[in-house]
Amino acid sequence: MWKRRVVVGGTFDPLHDGHKRLLKQAYELSGSDGEIVIGITSDRMVKANKTRLVLPFRVRAANLAQYMYREYQVRVRTVELNDRYGMTLNEDVDYIVISPETYDVALQINELRRARGRKPIKIVKVEHAKAEDGKPISSTRIKAGEIDKHGHLLV
Repeated sequence: MWKRRVVVGGTFDPLHDGHKRLLKQAYELSGSDGEIVIGITSDRMVKANKTRLVLPFRVRAANLAQYMYREYQVRVRTVELNDRYGMTLNEDVDYIVISPETYDVALQINELRRARGRKPIKIVKVEHAKAEDGKPISSTRIKAGEIDKHGHLLV
């Protein structure tokens, strides 16, 4: 049994410095005996919501697991997200690590948990990693060729 469970979610393609901030925070919160659960947007959800090409779920999940093991020597549980909430409504979770644009989703999760008689999850908001131009690093900007994964300007 894990002492602490930390969740983080996203599409994670490509894996960039902003994602790495979220993952580092999840690692730090999990402690030496915690579990990190990474919810990864399903291929079905990507097709419904994204206008850009995204690697298949299995590849993104493998990339994240490899990164977390290489960077922090931890094994993570990856789960497929078929909706905005994933396993957060039904499983015990201590922390949810989010970026500013997903704060409202975390609040919705806690509302739904309360309605189900579950305790709320502690929300930990991580500010965006900024590119050289002061704007947030994002997958959309990377795929558009504006910046690289570290926020260096390409245009």
